[in-house]
Amino acid sequence: MPRPAFRHVALSPQAPLVDRAPPEVRPTLRRLRACHECDWLMALPPLRSGDQAVCPRCGHVEVRRHRYPAQRSLALALAALAALLLALSFPFLGFSVRGVGHRIELSQTATDLIGQHAPLVAVAVLLTTLVLPALYLLGVVWLQAGLLRGAPLPASRATARTLAHLEPWMMADVFLIGALVSLIKIAGLAHIELGPAFWAFVAFVVLLLATTQSVDRDWLWFALAGEPPAPEGSRTGRTAAPQGLTGCPTCGLVNRLEPGGHGHCRRCGEPLHARLPHSLQRTWALLAAAAVLYVPANVYPIMTTTSLGRSDPSTILGGIVELIEMGSWPVALVILVASVIVPLGKLMALAWLCLVAPRAHEFNALARTRMYRLTEFIGRWSMVDIFVVAILVALIRAGNLMAVGPGPAALAFGSVVVLTMLAAMTFDPRLIWDDPHRPAQDEDAPHERHAP
Repeated sequence: MPRPAFRHVALSPQAPLVDRAPPEVRPTLRRLRACHECDWLMALPPLRSGDQAVCPRCGHVEVRRHRYPAQRSLALALAALAALLLALSFPFLGFSVRGVGHRIELSQTATDLIGQHAPLVAVAVLLTTLVLPALYLLGVVWLQAGLLRGAPLPASRATARTLAHLEPWMMADVFLIGALVSLIKIAGLAHIELGPAFWAFVAFVVLLLATTQSVDRDWLWFALAGEPPAPEGSRTGRTAAPQGLTGCPTCGLVNRLEPGGHGHCRRCGEPLHARLPHSLQRTWALLAAAAVLYVPANVYPIMTTTSLGRSDPSTILGGIVELIEMGSWPVALVILVASVIVPLGKLMALAWLCLVAPRAHEFNALARTRMYRLTEFIGRWSMVDIFVVAILVALIRAGNLMAVGPGPAALAFGSVVVLTMLAAMTFDPRLIWDDPHRPAQDEDAPHERHAP
């Protein structure tokens, strides 16, 4: 964990309140954090722009500090919204084959699925690529505009809580990869035209990613609601749960739990638990449902291609074989990894973590935690195949000459992706570090200190 020496920086009285009163100008305030992955209780050092605070036990990044976080996030969010409006206002993609052509707008990648009797897949595509990112950006604008004017706008705390829950489900970047895969798949069959909206969407994806990275959650919550004092008797250098403490997963504040091991955050109101209730049981249930759906997702066709009146259903593995036969080895490898290896690997990895969690002290907890981070990160990328289907269904519309329709496996595969993502969220990685055979008072605490 970086520990730069504290240096007070004099700021102009005309500077926004969020800049005049950051956490760093409160050196007497001891700001505690409990790691969300290993439950280690630590004190944050003063951080300057570009610094980050890392858990000394598991290496999880607790805080990243940015320079002028409110201004940065507001500018990026406004630019991303402008790019999204442009992407929705012009043609996205076009194709022509044998004198027959068709153009689509970005929104048609979702709406055309409704007409193809795949409404649930259409809703998933619409939410993950357009609606949720737009809501996230509007929320960032609302929060940062209030901070820059010196007084948070109404419902700012609820908005900040919502942003933390929306972020994992935004998949515009995955959709862009799906668009590129789609173009490569049909490049040899038809002439492809990239509309102005395509380039606007590329800019939107880049700006959206930059916006999510620019949001300094620690600074944001400090500016919105301050930092209440640490619970009396808190001791750093050991785990939080044996002390009756836990860190809020939304705002990071360390809270004292009620006798039953539950409670609500004093700062943001998020429900708190010493450990997620029935974490292993819920994860097992979600994994079992995903495993059941994984079979029809690979057995049934994910899309059906009609060419000159002849229908040709294609499964996920069949599509990979076709790409290999076309010589598109890199694209075939991307689909193989995203649609076959990642879902199956995530199922196996989470199942194994559930098995070893009750006796995790016998294994390398740090390696298990890194595996969990990897499964949590890669899960969303399996949606590439769903987005490929959505784009091809909307784009390839030339009557009996050529057309593409969704297959029954699309809904099953999309459900597998969602269920495995939920399974990763319900699994509590702190269980990996818990030792059921070691009493709380016997924990090693080489750097134990009492919070004032």
